[in-house]
Amino acid sequence: MTAIKHALQRDIFTPNDERLLSIVNVCKAGKKKKNCFLCATVTTERPVQVKVVKVKKSDKGDFYKRQIAWALRDLAVVDAKDAIKENPEFDLHFEKIYKWVASSTAEKNAFISCIWKLNQRYLRKKIDFVNVSSQLLEESVPSGENQSVTGGDEESVDEYQELNAREEQDIEIMMEGCEYAISNAEAFAEKLSRELQVLDGANIQSIMASEKQVNILMKLLDEALKEVDQIELKLSSYEEMLQSVKEQMDQISESNHLIHLSNTNNVKLLSEIEFLVNHMDLAKGHVKALQEGDLASSRGIEACTNAADALLQCMNVALRPGHDMLLAVRQQQQRFGDLREYFARRLANHLNNVFVQQGHDQSSTLAQHSAELTLPNHHPFHRDLLRYAKLMEWLKSTDYGKYEGLTKNYMDYLSRLYEREIKDFFEVAKIKMTGTTKESKKFGLHGSSGKLTGSTSSLNKLSVQSSGNRRSQSSSLLDMGNMSASDLDVADRTKFDKIFEQVLSELEPLCLAEQDFISKFFKLQQHQSMPGTMTEAEDLDGVTPSRQHNPGTPLPVSSERDMIRQMMIKIFRCIEPDLNSLIALGDKIDSFNSLYMLVKMSHHVWTAENVDPASFLSTTLGNVLVTVKRNFDKCISNQIRQMEEVKISKKSKVGILPFVAEFEEFAGLAESIFKNAERRGDLDKAYTKLIRGVFVNVEKVAHESQKTPRDVVMMENFHHIFATLSRLKISCLEAEKKEAKLKYTDHLQSYVIYSLGQPLEKLNHFFEGVEARVAQGIREEEVSYQLAFNKQELRKVIKEYPGKEVKKGLDNLYKKVDKHLCEEENLLQVVWHLMQDEFIRQYKHFEGLIARCYPGSGITMEFTIQDILDYCSSIAQSH
Repeated sequence: MTAIKHALQRDIFTPNDERLLSIVNVCKAGKKKKNCFLCATVTTERPVQVKVVKVKKSDKGDFYKRQIAWALRDLAVVDAKDAIKENPEFDLHFEKIYKWVASSTAEKNAFISCIWKLNQRYLRKKIDFVNVSSQLLEESVPSGENQSVTGGDEESVDEYQELNAREEQDIEIMMEGCEYAISNAEAFAEKLSRELQVLDGANIQSIMASEKQVNILMKLLDEALKEVDQIELKLSSYEEMLQSVKEQMDQISESNHLIHLSNTNNVKLLSEIEFLVNHMDLAKGHVKALQEGDLASSRGIEACTNAADALLQCMNVALRPGHDMLLAVRQQQQRFGDLREYFARRLANHLNNVFVQQGHDQSSTLAQHSAELTLPNHHPFHRDLLRYAKLMEWLKSTDYGKYEGLTKNYMDYLSRLYEREIKDFFEVAKIKMTGTTKESKKFGLHGSSGKLTGSTSSLNKLSVQSSGNRRSQSSSLLDMGNMSASDLDVADRTKFDKIFEQVLSELEPLCLAEQDFISKFFKLQQHQSMPGTMTEAEDLDGVTPSRQHNPGTPLPVSSERDMIRQMMIKIFRCIEPDLNSLIALGDKIDSFNSLYMLVKMSHHVWTAENVDPASFLSTTLGNVLVTVKRNFDKCISNQIRQMEEVKISKKSKVGILPFVAEFEEFAGLAESIFKNAERRGDLDKAYTKLIRGVFVNVEKVAHESQKTPRDVVMMENFHHIFATLSRLKISCLEAEKKEAKLKYTDHLQSYVIYSLGQPLEKLNHFFEGVEARVAQGIREEEVSYQLAFNKQELRKVIKEYPGKEVKKGLDNLYKKVDKHLCEEENLLQVVWHLMQDEFIRQYKHFEGLIARCYPGSGITMEFTIQDILDYCSSIAQSH
């Protein structure tokens, strides 16, 4: 072990200016036996640093390498495992616990002893030595200030201790006096011994010379002791004298304590009395205001409000422990409770009277608005009631039962008042929509109830009567009771639109003003997101079945928002039915009115949702918007159904189908109504359904047509559709516009080819035979040698078609086309021009065959292309 220690010192620690003090051969507990060394070291430079270094033998050779080092100041616990039995295992607790097994118990004990000594000398740190023998630590206790720190071997730390500057200087002076000290150490040591003997003798002589002085000092000490005894006797007598004074002072101190305690109690009692008087005393003026204050005047309301606030503060004062046991406090609380009950009852009765009076006063003003499409203004009533808002807040916090009763009474009185006003308002609106009262009876309006009666058949009769000047093409639709958009006066639709807008514009501020008043007067929060729309299970009297609460208990914030909504539903319960009735009337007057109503209602719903998406107004208008949307969808479905049921005359030409013209009118009207509208998507969906229905039913009618050729029906109607879509520029129907153009072009070409046919029939048959021979392999210039197709046969066929006959045939063809086509689309010249081009194409084809198959024969047609152009132009001009 000594050899290993010297090797480690030389190879590892000396280059790092460190000294190795102790070493132990260890291996990690519980793992493979890979031995290493734990070394306790100190640095040679100051300040001294103490470390525990782990050294391991290299795998590539016999030399050792430094693996890891821990500072001793980081060591927290040294656990020797067993203080009695020999056990080579021990733990060192640094940042984590390291478990080791030493090669022998002696090495472990020597290493732990060295760690303890280093800690005592350099660190003075609290390191816990657990399960370490006390004997091992006692043997390591230093015997003097300069006691050396030894390791597990015979070497000590002090043998390596450096000399300080003073010691170095003394040694240098001494060695300068003995020049031979280095060359002759024995002579130097003998000289030092002789000088030491001389010093010892001098010390003994000095001690003997000072014996006389010691005796004098001892005598002085004896005299001082006698003086001390006399002083102690005097102090004892003084203490006896002061004992009686002390007893008297104790009595005085106890008396002062009692006096101070009494004063303290008096101050506290005064403080408690002042607290009760200041916080539980209601001024006489406040009491009088609560009992007799005038609740009708502004000054009286202000006095009652201040008194109610003062009473609430007195009742809500936070009493200290024990106050509620005082009789005076209980009596005052009872007095406050009686006063609160009395004033709450007086306030509730007064407000109920105000509600009743408002109903009577407001009813007197209804006659002023009976002839005008306006609703009475409730602002003066709201302004008068808002003076009581603070008192309502006081009543809500002190007597919730009476507060809740007031809300129900307010809803009852106001709902009847608003119902009368709104019923009369809608009656005026319906009369203005239908014209005179006599005319309104045709639509089922009777009296002031404003309800719609009557059957659909009566409406259909009115529809037929009001549309006597319709086109003949639409006569079949009258039997179904439908009203086409072009058959109603534009002024009537504009009038309906203005009336419907005025109805919504009057209702919207009325509802918003009432909701704002309810929130302010009844102190209910409204400007937060509320739950969804009301379900049928909700109770209109104020609280949903799932949210019942005990009377006298204020509602939470979310329930307050629900309460606003329930109050609005109860007060304005007639708005939604009356709006639906008005919408039904507008739909009966003209089914296209649903377009106006959809745009107007969507705009007002969008505006209301921006203000408060869950408000009563937004919810109600949203529900009505659903009805309007259903009517709109019904209008579209009816138009598609009418397309499917349309019947055409078997004796007259078809022309432009009624539903094609009606689609044009509908689209033009819709584009003017839905310009910049919020619900453009609904119209686009309707367009898609309608145009599909138009396409399908045009083809159906064309297939069933007997008088007019199918291609003509398709050509004319799809041309009309394409012209309509091109003029209106409806973006969602771009694909349908292209499809309509394609169908028009295809059927136009098909009709031209079919109608023109083969105007030179025999000549066509002759050249078909020629082409058949060429197809069989006969050369074109050899066809003239065929007996059936020689030059004589060709001249014979050509002579049958002189110019006069050709012109006659073209004139008959023009008359035939003219009978097929209708005047509305003005396609006759287009068709005639295409037929002219087709005829010229056939002519050029025949001339080409003659030139190739009968070269040099000089055979030509009896007429020229210029003749064809002249014939066609002359025929067109003559007709």
